[in-house]
Amino acid sequence: MMQQKMSEGSAHRLVAVIARVMKYLLPVAVSAGMVIWLFHKVDIRQIGEIMSSGVDYRYLVAMMVLTVLSHVIRGIRWGIQLRAAGIPRIPVLAESVSIFGAYALNLLFPYLGEAWRCVYISRREQCKLSTVVGTDIGDRASDGIMILLLVFIALFVARPYMDRFLDRYPLGEAIDRITTSGGLWIWIAVVVALLVAGDYFFRRTAFVKGVNRSLRRIWNGFVVLFHMKGTGIYIVLTFGIWICYFLDTYLCFFAFPFTRQLISGQGYCWGVIPGLVVFVFGSCSMGVPSNGGLGPWNIAVMFALSLFGISDSDGAAYSLVCWSFQTAMLIASGIFSAIYIILSRRRRPAHRPVIDKANFINSGNSEK
Repeated sequence: MMQQKMSEGSAHRLVAVIARVMKYLLPVAVSAGMVIWLFHKVDIRQIGEIMSSGVDYRYLVAMMVLTVLSHVIRGIRWGIQLRAAGIPRIPVLAESVSIFGAYALNLLFPYLGEAWRCVYISRREQCKLSTVVGTDIGDRASDGIMILLLVFIALFVARPYMDRFLDRYPLGEAIDRITTSGGLWIWIAVVVALLVAGDYFFRRTAFVKGVNRSLRRIWNGFVVLFHMKGTGIYIVLTFGIWICYFLDTYLCFFAFPFTRQLISGQGYCWGVIPGLVVFVFGSCSMGVPSNGGLGPWNIAVMFALSLFGISDSDGAAYSLVCWSFQTAMLIASGIFSAIYIILSRRRRPAHRPVIDKANFINSGNSEK
């Protein structure tokens, strides 16, 4: 019996090690594979010539400033959710630092930054981590809604170019086939049904009870979106973030001679339509696990530009230069965050733990 338990423990440890290795190895493999494919597809010499002589770097610097501004706005917006969840007001600089550090860490491993910023706020304010995670999920849910909205807008105002992608590329054909077939939705329904059934039949076990408690705290942190004070300013800030993101893409059009023609081209609405298509493709690609979007984002942007007659080499140059400048900005802001956190720990006195509003309300109801 003891030997059996030891073998089961060894098997569990082996599975955990494999899962952890895959968690970190898969994004690196995805990024490396797509970058190799990208360079195999394009003319490296032509990309080097474009980078050395054909780029107006003033617009790239402006893009970096806009990206920093979007992160500051995101930090302020997250602060509204945190206060609604019962966490005291946090200085704007600390809110911004949580976002700077998160995006810098996402360059190392996907979603590592999301976990870090939740832990950072939880420890800084001595509050429940699960509640902070709930606000983070609400934050990202807002982004998901904005991406869906942008996709619908792009399908409406740039339908010929979106149809061209679905008809012209195998990837587009695969996306169209998967989303229009019923098999995908059947599998999703089966998985959801199995999870619900498992939760019901094993609801009395300690593990499921713990999971449900954490899920309730996460849900409490998420639903503050719908009844919190400051919903109007939250919506305004959400649009501000995504306007900054779009302007990042649009400003970079001015930096390259081959994309400037998209601004003056007939039927392009001063470059807004191609800018929207490129922006939507790039945003959707961020769902693929990779290191800071390296690989998936570059290829998605290159595909989008090709719909407007931009060659693969030019599109690759555009994506690589823009990604490199934005990455340099993320690294710099991440270093700033690390310095700020170190200095603030030395100066900041210990403070009393705060009350988790969601748990306080629930405990009050249970006492009644």
